[in-house]
Amino acid sequence: MSNTKTAPKERSRLVCQNKKAYHDYEILETFEAGMVLLGTEVKSLRQGRANLKDSYARIRNDEVYLYGLHISAYTHAAYDNHEPERVRKLLLHGYEIQRLVGKVQEKGLALIPLKIYFSKSRAKVELGLARGKKLYDKRESLKRKEETREMERLRKRSGTS
Repeated sequence: MSNTKTAPKERSRLVCQNKKAYHDYEILETFEAGMVLLGTEVKSLRQGRANLKDSYARIRNDEVYLYGLHISAYTHAAYDNHEPERVRKLLLHGYEIQRLVGKVQEKGLALIPLKIYFSKSRAKVELGLARGKKLYDKRESLKRKEETREMERLRKRSGTS
């Protein structure tokens, strides 16, 4: 028996993911932010009832807010349920917000939520600093993806791993 202690694994459970964001935007950088939520919102997130489609983040008065995130109403709440698409405040460090302000205003980048997950029983959102893709960029990335998929198929068929 060895007497070595291993650090506990950080458990994270994915709630929802914005797959379309990777198609529509070029993600330059990612940030992890906490969310200010109500109790019924947390319970709905634990049930996996959230949708990131058409959601985005904005910086207002040196604070970051998340717009368009749909968290469905909690089914077992009696009377005190939350508004499904309310604006939610995000928790970031001050230096991160100042850095984001400069990049969003100066370079015309957008803050897009990529996924929501639980990390150590706290709800987190992963924000991506993103630049919108043009139609030809989208076609190019689809073409590249298709080529790599075809190469993998051929490699498997030939027997070399």
